[in-house]
Amino acid sequence: MAKAKYIFVTGGVTSSLGKGIISASLGKLLQAKGFKVTIQKFDPYINIDPGTLNPYEHGECYVTDDGAETDLDLGHYERFLNIPTSQANNITTGRIYNNVITKERKGEYLGKTVQVVPHITDEIKRNIYLLGESGEFDFVITEIGGCVGDIESLPFIEAVRQVKWDVGQNDFLVIHLTLIPYLKAAQELKTKPTQHSVKQLLEAGIQPDILVCRADRKLPADIRKKLALFCNVHYNSVIEALDAETIYDVPVQMLKEKLAERVLTKLKMSHKNEPALDQWKDFLGRLKNPTEEIRVGLVGKYVELPDAYKSIAEAFIHAGAENECGVEIEWISSESINEENCESLLGHLDGVLVAPGFGERGIPGKIEAVKYVREKKIPFFGICLGMQCAVIEFARNVLKYKDAASTEFDEKTKEAVIDLMEEQKKITDKGGTMRLGAYPCNLEKSSKAAATYGKQKISERHRHRYEFNNKYLDAFNKAGLRASGINPETGLVEVVELVDHPWFIGTQYHPELKSTVLNPHPLFVKFVAASLQYANSKS
Repeated sequence: MAKAKYIFVTGGVTSSLGKGIISASLGKLLQAKGFKVTIQKFDPYINIDPGTLNPYEHGECYVTDDGAETDLDLGHYERFLNIPTSQANNITTGRIYNNVITKERKGEYLGKTVQVVPHITDEIKRNIYLLGESGEFDFVITEIGGCVGDIESLPFIEAVRQVKWDVGQNDFLVIHLTLIPYLKAAQELKTKPTQHSVKQLLEAGIQPDILVCRADRKLPADIRKKLALFCNVHYNSVIEALDAETIYDVPVQMLKEKLAERVLTKLKMSHKNEPALDQWKDFLGRLKNPTEEIRVGLVGKYVELPDAYKSIAEAFIHAGAENECGVEIEWISSESINEENCESLLGHLDGVLVAPGFGERGIPGKIEAVKYVREKKIPFFGICLGMQCAVIEFARNVLKYKDAASTEFDEKTKEAVIDLMEEQKKITDKGGTMRLGAYPCNLEKSSKAAATYGKQKISERHRHRYEFNNKYLDAFNKAGLRASGINPETGLVEVVELVDHPWFIGTQYHPELKSTVLNPHPLFVKFVAASLQYANSKS
């Protein structure tokens, strides 16, 4: 069995430099060279996972096939590499401490004082090695969240230092992502922040092998030489990462900068073959040269922070490129929508997606939006709570169940068309207890959904507690809102679609989580196509 190589990506100077994108881009290049790659994210916060975090705190919560609630960077890993991630790909300080404390309570450390070093660092290393020891991968890329120097990151940095001596220097490499700011007053790029950042790493016992330098303009040779000299790295290992038009440009940027070649040279591996990025470049060509454009409204309650809907936004990019169509998203707060202003807010749009979410805030606006697009025959796509709002709207305005609601918003409603799942009623803990991960779904043969997927048996990812109430199933089917996708094991409704509408589909699951560059999700592809058709019909 081949030994995996361990690559660590750390960040300095400031957060949000794009460690996840650099990790995913390097992974893509190594994968394109024929290597098997996986990427994991270590987050320094004490939450067990981001499942209970407000989207405003941390952006969207990305769900894997095995039901792990994870950091949104795992979405980037999947979209770039086109392979699924799992629980093992995202570890938090909270999970590390929880594992150690659980072991202590079981008596596994009987007689010993449990300490950060070695017990916490050993648990971190155990998780670092999990994927590498599976024998499935040539490279395990580990992104360390936060910035070097953060108090909460120190145990992770110490564990990384130890890994070098565990696996040997030919199987270990550190990439440090940093910022080279341009001072307008001095009219020059400044290297001092990076020097200080690398110094902090050195104080922790880690010498970075490669510097990836974010900048808004090209790095002159003298700046590269200065960075190399004062940061103890080779001149060729100072990599320029310029601000890109789109995140999907970054693998091509890193190809030009020979990042993968530097990595392979450092790890003493052969790198004769060129990365096969033809499909990726073809995607970029279609993305940047659309033949048509559409405007799609995203109605949600967290629109002030688009990262709360990161996977949806990226799925639109993939689907737009597939249709050679530019998709401009108009972010619309559901709290701002009412019956009087629907026309002005939605009337000019070519399609409307009502987004997922939790809680009663903004629900009346979502229901009004659904009513408007249903009546005006504007293409509609509802995801999770968006699908549930479509069910409530139809129940109220077509079936005339005036009190129709979800028990999530109205526990006393007499017409609970959306209700809490039976197995959820006794649950009190909020973390990790929803219906999570991939579940099967059977699509009706003659449905729009089946035609879109091109098959009847599918599997999609879930994250919710409330479901369509099957007590009302016959009434909905007879009135024209058809339950076209059913979970074969539980009978729960997964997909609804309006029979007499050009494109009106709601899904209880989250299709955006499975859309990748090379495999755009069919529902998004067809929704964009339907929106394009609608746009052309208006002109």
